[in-house]
Amino acid sequence: MGDLAWIIISSLLVNNFTLVMFLGLCSFFGVTQQIGTALRLGLANTFVLVMTAVSAWFLNKYVLGPAPFLRTIAFIVVIASAVQIVEMAVKKFYPVLFRQLGIYLPLITTNCAILGLAIFQTNRGYDFVQGLAFAIGAGLGLTLALTLMASIRVRTELTEVPRIARPMAIVLVIASCLSMAFMGFAGLGTS
Repeated sequence: MGDLAWIIISSLLVNNFTLVMFLGLCSFFGVTQQIGTALRLGLANTFVLVMTAVSAWFLNKYVLGPAPFLRTIAFIVVIASAVQIVEMAVKKFYPVLFRQLGIYLPLITTNCAILGLAIFQTNRGYDFVQGLAFAIGAGLGLTLALTLMASIRVRTELTEVPRIARPMAIVLVIASCLSMAFMGFAGLGTS
């Protein structure tokens, strides 16, 4: 059980996909104007990450054993399918959220954090439960990064920021400060 807790904490804080590994930055910068939208996109990404982890484990265990060179192509097909399912569900049940997320919802397909999860999980040799823990931790870490950035961006809208820093410069400064803070967790498991 301690191993699973470490996998979750590691992927959530120590090796956060967005703030430490710099994966999934497109949605990190694009959908963080509102906290609610960022939180919902993070949860959608978490769902796709979990589906990808389950599919990657199944593919590695039962399908791709004799053909590992097809691994990346198979992962991309699985990710695209999972995102289509999420997109159809959001469009059907939450049309307002679908409009708020705009192009960023289908862009989960090209989110390198999703493909990175499948590849990292495979390379680390995680079993089914470890892969689920890794996906949940990575998804929560991505959600945490999105909501932190959104909450800070909402605060900067209420303050006086110099005109030169207004469009994107202040967002890059915020992202770099968040990244440095999360990189401080790097020594968390060492003795």
